[in-house]
Amino acid sequence: MFDAGPIHVHQAIAQAVRDHGIDTMFGLMGDANLFIADHFARGCGGRFVPAAHEGSSVLMALAYAHVAGKVGVATVTHGPALTNCVTALTEGARGQIPMVLLAGDTPVANPRHLQGIDQRAVVLSTGAGFEQMRSPELAVRDVARAFYRAKVERRPIVLNMPAEFMWQEAPYAPYVLSVFETRSFVPEGEALDEAIGMIASARRPMILAGAGAYEAREQIIRLADRLEAPLATTLKAKGLFRGHPHDIDIFGTLSTPGAYEVIGQSDCVISFGAALHEFTTDRGKLLAGKRLVQIDSDRSAIGRTVHPDAALVADAGLTADNFVHWLDEAEIPGSRFTAELDGEKLRRHPPARTNKTPDSSVNYVAALERLEKALPEDRILVTDGGRFMTEVWCRISAPDPRSFVVTANFGSIGLGLQEAIGASVAAPDRPVVLFSGDGGFMMGGLGEFNTAVRLKQDMVVILCNDSAYGAEHIQFIDRKMDPGLTQFDWPCFAEVATSLGGKGILVRSDDELQTALDAIETRDRPLLIELRLDPNDVPRMRI
Repeated sequence: MFDAGPIHVHQAIAQAVRDHGIDTMFGLMGDANLFIADHFARGCGGRFVPAAHEGSSVLMALAYAHVAGKVGVATVTHGPALTNCVTALTEGARGQIPMVLLAGDTPVANPRHLQGIDQRAVVLSTGAGFEQMRSPELAVRDVARAFYRAKVERRPIVLNMPAEFMWQEAPYAPYVLSVFETRSFVPEGEALDEAIGMIASARRPMILAGAGAYEAREQIIRLADRLEAPLATTLKAKGLFRGHPHDIDIFGTLSTPGAYEVIGQSDCVISFGAALHEFTTDRGKLLAGKRLVQIDSDRSAIGRTVHPDAALVADAGLTADNFVHWLDEAEIPGSRFTAELDGEKLRRHPPARTNKTPDSSVNYVAALERLEKALPEDRILVTDGGRFMTEVWCRISAPDPRSFVVTANFGSIGLGLQEAIGASVAAPDRPVVLFSGDGGFMMGGLGEFNTAVRLKQDMVVILCNDSAYGAEHIQFIDRKMDPGLTQFDWPCFAEVATSLGGKGILVRSDDELQTALDAIETRDRPLLIELRLDPNDVPRMRI
C-alpha cells in the first residue's frame, strides 16, 4: 500500500485495481499498458494472465466474472489492440457481464500516430461503456468510476488511458466508490394483488427461472412445492433446479418433447428473472393462451419481448416468499399439476438414431450420451458457438448456472476456448469441459490452446469436427445445392493439440471413443478429444 506521496500513474492504476479486491488481470501488453501489468504483478502481488490475442483477454475476463461472481479485469494497448476486442466487448455487453477493460490510448499530442483511432466510437459501437481518464491527478478516481459503472450497469466498461500519463507523477490515496446494493422491494397494491390472484386461480401453474434468479433457488423451489408446479429454466440458468424431482430442465425450443408438451398444458407461467426471448418462448407459441406473471429486478426487462398479464419489479427470492405467505394466508390448495408427472422421463431427450454411421466417424448423439457419463461431475461446462451446440446444451449437464458458460450472446463462433481459460482461472480446483466445433477452434481456439497448457489447466476439450461450417452446410443441402464451399480439409486437431503441449486423441470409432473416455480419468494436462463426424449426420440446430 502507498502513502500519500506522488507515484507514477501506471503504479496508481495498478494499485487502484487491487484496492477494488481484484487479484487477477488478463491481458496482452503493449506500449500504453505494459507498465500497469508489470506493477500489478510485481508491485501489487496480483496475477497477470497473458493471452495470445487481445480479444482473448477480454473473453477470459468475461468467463472469470461469470464463474467467480465478481468484476473481471483485462488490459490492452491502443489502436488495433482495441479493435481486436470488438466482438468480445459485444459478447460481454449482450451478456450483461460486469468487467473493466484498461485500454491504452495514443498520445493526445500526436494526432497522426500510426495506431490512432477514435476509441470512444469503437467502444460505444459494441454496447460497452466508455470512461475517459481525465488527468494524472484523477486517475485513481477514474478507475473507481469504471468499476462502479461495471457493477451497476452490468456490462463491460472501457477505461481509456492516454499513454503520456503513464510516467507522470501524482499524489496517491485509495479511493473506492461504494455501490449501493439493496434487494428490490416487493411492491404493494394492485400489481401484487393481480399477480397473486392469477397464481392462486391457476390449475396448472409452471415456474420459469432465468439468469436474474440465480440467488433465489431455495425460495423459488419452496413456491413450486407449495403450488405443486413443475420447474423450468432458461438456457442461461441451466442446472439451477438440478436434483429436484419436478425439474423439467430447459423451457423453450431446447425442451424435451415431454417437457414441451407439459409446458403446453400449463395455464399460468410465473417467470423470475427470465428474458423471455424468442427461443425461450418458441417465438411466442409457448405462452399463447396462458397468463404470464413476470418478476424481474431490472425494470427495463418487463415487457421487453412479451407483454405480461401481471408484472412486478422486485427481487426474485423476496417475491417468491411473499407469494407463499399470501397463498398460505388464503389457504389456497396446491394445484396437483405435478402429481402425475414423471420428472425423469420429462428430462429425457430422444436417444441416438440406430442407423449405421459412415466409416471413420462416430454418431454424435451417442457420443454425447457416453461423454455425459464419463466427464467429471464437478465440471464447469463451456460451449462455443456452432451447429453442434444445441445438442450439447440438451444432453450435457452442468452442476449449476455459474458452472455453465454460454458464449452465444452475440451469436459468434470461436470464443469458447478463451472463455474456458478464464473459467479455469476463476476455479482452478475444478475441471473445465469445453465443447467446440472445428471452425470455431480454428478461428479462436488454436491460438490459445497453448495458453491453457502454459497455465497447466485441468481442461478437457471436446472438438466436434465435421470438416465443415455445419450450419451453412445444411442450408446448401436443404436447397439441393453443392455444399463444397462449406467443407474444409483441416489438419488433425489431436496431433496439433499434442504439438502444442497438451494431449490429443482422435476418435473415429466406438473403440477409439472408449480410449478417449479412459484418458479423461488419467489426464495430466489439457486434453483434446477430436470427434470425427459426418457433416450430413449431425442433428439440426434446435433454435
